[in-house]
Amino acid sequence: MRLFAPNRLEVSVTDASRILGMPKSSASRLMKAMMEEGLLSRMENSPRYKVGNLLFEISRLYRLNSSLIEVSDQALKAIGQDTGHTGYISILDGSDVLVIRAHQGSHPLRVFTPLGQRAPAFATAIGRALLARLSDERVRELYPEGITPPSANAPQTMDELLSALADVRRNGWAQAVDEAIVGVGTIAVSVSDSEAGETIGFCLSFPASTISEAEKQRITSLLVSSARRIASGFNDKFFAHLIHAVGDAETAAA
Repeated sequence: MRLFAPNRLEVSVTDASRILGMPKSSASRLMKAMMEEGLLSRMENSPRYKVGNLLFEISRLYRLNSSLIEVSDQALKAIGQDTGHTGYISILDGSDVLVIRAHQGSHPLRVFTPLGQRAPAFATAIGRALLARLSDERVRELYPEGITPPSANAPQTMDELLSALADVRRNGWAQAVDEAIVGVGTIAVSVSDSEAGETIGFCLSFPASTISEAEKQRITSLLVSSARRIASGFNDKFFAHLIHAVGDAETAAA
């Protein structure tokens, strides 16, 4: 099966025999047996083989056992253990964000928001990470009366909000400091499973006055790297334009 690759979508018995160094008769028997079990199928009007439907069916079962929330939760838990900060998973509910999972941090000074807590999406990092996946027209529809900022650090007008969302789409992450909650900083990302129609955000929150810029950059790198890896497994193209947006953070955190 490892013979198949983007540049080799079809394999013949001769190919398998030559590359694997096995007798042609053995390769022929093996590939015929694999075809009978659904691992391979024959190309139309050709003696060559392609990947069979059984692998597609298995991949769908894998996806069912690896939901977006579960995969993201594992990644967030690892990042929280690494950094000591509190992590949250939230969803967009109308114009609010709703906390659905949380992992308390280990720092003596830490932030904690209970499950089920709501906050205005436009005035939170995780909310903007989720809103950035919508069109500007859809965002305007969510706020037909405009926005009422809860603090001076939150977006003050719809134009400021849309500008902030453009930054999220360009950079892949969102940040909020002293917006919905005074003294709290948050860095957030979002991931999506279009097949399941599911989009979630995950973030780390921390006391804004006690964190260095270097630590903020590290948190951002960890979150974006994790989100990109998760996105690649769910055919999420949101991060496809990012090359090295926040530096190298290919760690084991995800």
